Amino acid sequence: MASICCRRSTLLNRLLICVTLWGHLSSGASAGSYRRPNIVLILTDDLDVAIGGLNPLSKTKKLIGDEGISFTNAFVASPLCCPSRASILTGKYPHNHHVINNTLEGNCSSKAWQKSEEAQTFPALLRTYARYQTFFAGKYLNQYGHAEAGGVEHVPPGWSYWVGLEKNSKYYNYTLSVNGKAQKHGAEYSKDYLTDVLANMSLDFLQYKSSSQPFFMMVSTPAPHSPWTAAPQYQDRYNSTKAPRDPNFNVHGKDKHWLIRQAKTPMTNSSVQFLDDAFRKRWRTLLSVDDLVEKLVKRLEVRGELNNTYIFFTSDNGYHTGQFSLPMDKRQLYEFDIRVPLMVRGPNIKPNQTSKMLVANVDLGPTILDIAGYDVNKTQMDGMSFLPVMEGKMNASSWRTDILVEYEGEGSNVSDPACPLLGPGVSECFPDCVCEDSYNNTYACVRTVASSANLQYCEFDDNEVFVEVYNVTADPFQLSNIAKTIDQEILEKMNHRLMMLQSCSGQSCRTPGVYDSRYRFDPRQMFTSHSWRLSKLRQRMK
Repeated sequence: MASICCRRSTLLNRLLICVTLWGHLSSGASAGSYRRPNIVLILTDDLDVAIGGLNPLSKTKKLIGDEGISFTNAFVASPLCCPSRASILTGKYPHNHHVINNTLEGNCSSKAWQKSEEAQTFPALLRTYARYQTFFAGKYLNQYGHAEAGGVEHVPPGWSYWVGLEKNSKYYNYTLSVNGKAQKHGAEYSKDYLTDVLANMSLDFLQYKSSSQPFFMMVSTPAPHSPWTAAPQYQDRYNSTKAPRDPNFNVHGKDKHWLIRQAKTPMTNSSVQFLDDAFRKRWRTLLSVDDLVEKLVKRLEVRGELNNTYIFFTSDNGYHTGQFSLPMDKRQLYEFDIRVPLMVRGPNIKPNQTSKMLVANVDLGPTILDIAGYDVNKTQMDGMSFLPVMEGKMNASSWRTDILVEYEGEGSNVSDPACPLLGPGVSECFPDCVCEDSYNNTYACVRTVASSANLQYCEFDDNEVFVEVYNVTADPFQLSNIAKTIDQEILEKMNHRLMMLQSCSGQSCRTPGVYDSRYRFDPRQMFTSHSWRLSKLRQRMK
């Protein structure tokens, strides 16, 4: 009976897709004799690269990474779902798109976001100006579907066919917006497991889309975000796996921001058991993502479209499980939270490539628009196209040397009842009163990758103007904050560069960095409005 229900559901979905696509695409312009490339973006949720997140994805690595290019220095503009996803869609840093956290009040999918940014996202430009047919399936922004944001009836501009998950990641018992109409799902694996539903709807789109236009697909999986519900066939995998015991696992971050210093070391046995269990569950959910990737690649190959299709695979942020004795989260400035996987295959990309060049998720939109033939200079995007990097047409000497990472911390205005001694201002607290966030966990970083430097410089927006600096080449696990020992001139240059990036917009975000030969530092040009920061910084370093 279940299979009959499943077949009926699939037929209904396909009928809906056929009708929708015909309505949206029958008036589309002809692509002409030259067929522009198709583009697929697969976006995972909370997938790290620093602590083994790619290990379960053997088929993905083979079908995308081995067939194209893998970026080892890919970073996010902010290590939290909604600000990061907003950066992907807009090509802008958070200080320009103004999404600061996962709440409506933080501008996540709010009416203000819809009014100011949605019409200028790269999918909207692809559809309006490049005449692509566009398909979205999965998690969009954390507050999507909220009644105060237009409910599931709201379909963001730019999408020919829309399957948006209401609110945050789930695997069962969720609601989808299918072109603005609610479609509720229960808890039956064969027809409701979200990763598989997204895979099947994507295959349906490929089957029934117009053949006269190029297409863009964005498939946004729930995995490996909590609640970490694996498909039934994968629930017994990795039973002996534990979170990696890297050098920064379960150690005290003694020279770091107070929020890191407050973590209890060693962690309690219950916290270690909990994070090990979560680590296994996260990996199990990824096996279905691996299946999804395989299905999409094989279908494109069968249809004869694979050779003219770019496929991007990445994540909205990283994750940590026990690093610096923080049990689990993703809101910190360290490599495990801000570095993400990025693999791309497609026309003119040679296989088995690895690039160390610095890219960020603000670059995804410009790159995809560049592939589609749209002039990125017509946009207000802060990122830049890395298509020339993928095609081997740009070397490290002419590529950027730094990017900006920014995060605005959140804290409750009342004390956590379970942890009254901590007082107000903290959030995401575990049972043993280790908190993962606070209102003054607000920071901005310059992440630099150049031939002569692999450096991270961060400042906190707090009374201390606390600074953290890491030489990532010598100290890949970021155990030693060298802010007090690094050369004073470098410190001032990095402070200057950070302030430039924090106030940048569009083209000014792509100016030369400190380790670029074109960079010119004149202390007289320091921002007067930030002079107090530099004086406090100098005092702290003495």
